[in-house]
Amino acid sequence: MMELAAAVDSQDPGTGLAAVAALRRLTDELEALHVSNARARGWSWEAIASSLGVRRQSVHKKHARRVATDVTGGRT
Repeated sequence: MMELAAAVDSQDPGTGLAAVAALRRLTDELEALHVSNARARGWSWEAIASSLGVRRQSVHKKHARRVATDVTGGRT
């Protein structure tokens, strides 16, 4: 994590852009984790969307299939 913090502050564009990409991946992973947690605890898509500052349709479209798979363990 310290390497990432140093890379974000780099003057080298390649290093800085690679850090941005890594942060984007990390943010996506954290969002997925917390959306799954919220759904498991009974949160509505509307409540999740409000917390993320997006529309319900956006968060549902992005996460619904994965969350359903998480809940069923891949069973249909």
